[in-house]
Amino acid sequence: MTDTAQSLRRTIRSGAQLQSVVRTMKALAASSIAQYEKSMRALVDYDRTVQVGLGACLRHRYPSRTVKRTVPTRTGELSGIVFGSDQGLVGQFNDVVSNYATKLLASLTGRAQIWTVGERVHARMADTGQRLVGPFTVPNSVRAISGLVDQLQIETGTHHANDENAQLWVFYNRRLSATLYEPVSQRLLPLDAQWQQGLAKIPWSNRNVPELVGGSTAVLRALIREYLYISLFRACAESLASENASRLAAMQRADKNIDDLLGRLNASYNQLRQSAIDEELFDVISGFEALAGST
Repeated sequence: MTDTAQSLRRTIRSGAQLQSVVRTMKALAASSIAQYEKSMRALVDYDRTVQVGLGACLRHRYPSRTVKRTVPTRTGELSGIVFGSDQGLVGQFNDVVSNYATKLLASLTGRAQIWTVGERVHARMADTGQRLVGPFTVPNSVRAISGLVDQLQIETGTHHANDENAQLWVFYNRRLSATLYEPVSQRLLPLDAQWQQGLAKIPWSNRNVPELVGGSTAVLRALIREYLYISLFRACAESLASENASRLAAMQRADKNIDDLLGRLNASYNQLRQSAIDEELFDVISGFEALAGST
């Protein structure tokens, strides 16, 4: 067998091994998407409970259901949290969310301070000239999300403690389908007046009037902390699901490209092998004819 054929066999073997790795990564990405989606579904009931509690607090605080409108002033601090990735093989995932966050923040008043989750999105946000804090490490499992959210709440809570008009935005990619996502944002602070009005209208589950233990202000603050926790947890889980969706799409493209390449390499190898067999047969026939002619 010629050196070219042997080289092709080695290339085909390497390509098959690479395809095996790619398909393993596809399976892991699909499994991770299901894991993070399950965690978001698990938040639904707890989120509903917190909303009902907030509604009860707001009805106590504003009996007429006229919620005080909170409008950020020009002197209010502006900050944001951008969720990205630590790892590659995710296509334009980090570029999409960083460009979206930069454009939206540019339309707001003031220079923002940004917390970043993920080294790669941190590098992209740094190129925009924003004031950056972090990066925080991207959680590698559902259980690790809680630790990250606790850290973010401590950091942002300290930053916003003395400014009730401080704005806190969160930016992340939200999954649309198996391999598609879109960048979205949410203003977490200050609390939107229309949102509060909607919570105050949530009906209580029975005729007993809810009572607040420990004072309405303390209970309201506790429930707002839980609301922020849920919002950040959901944003992180959505981002992780989108990251794996982007990785799944990249691996699907890679799998198809490797499949096409292996098809061409196998065709070339078979052609070379057939040519070698034909040459050997020709040599045998030529030798036989030469011997037959000499007798």
